[in-house]
Amino acid sequence: MRILGVDPGLRTTGFGLVDVDGPRLHYVASGTVSTAEADSGDLPARLKLIVDGLREVVARWQPTCASVEIVFVNVNPQSTLLLGQARGAALAALVSSGLAVSEYTALQMKKAVVGHGQARKEQVQAMVQRLLALPALPGRDAADALGLAVTHAHAARTFAAIDRSATRHRLTRAQYRSGRSY
Repeated sequence: MRILGVDPGLRTTGFGLVDVDGPRLHYVASGTVSTAEADSGDLPARLKLIVDGLREVVARWQPTCASVEIVFVNVNPQSTLLLGQARGAALAALVSSGLAVSEYTALQMKKAVVGHGQARKEQVQAMVQRLLALPALPGRDAADALGLAVTHAHAARTFAAIDRSATRHRLTRAQYRSGRSY
């Protein structure tokens, strides 16, 4: 399984690819998609650069699935909206390329990679370097993307084990008042 991790951002979107071979993780590639060449006020052009860049990554390295960071709410609502649009562009690029996409919060990624959710960027970079036996620290955005790929590698194994060990049935006895069942 080859996992593409994506850390969406309007200026810089990080990506990282990891091959999973049983319990072993192997580094494939990482980098960033930059929107610096577009005018900072031209949102559609910046979003197009994100879509085109991620489609190029998918075409070049042929991942089997992807994981994307879930956007957190900033103090500035305008920044949150812009980041959400960059994330939407990334999701659209991945889904239109035929990839199954899983989503994780920054807290979940930090817990999976570093061991606690309050880890700093430098700690994530150092642990990603150690986990993937990289010769140098990856960039901040690439490290987060690789961390998302590592997180999905661990979660995918757990979900697969659950699927193998138990048959899940839809519950019909427990329903919400609005009629939805889970």
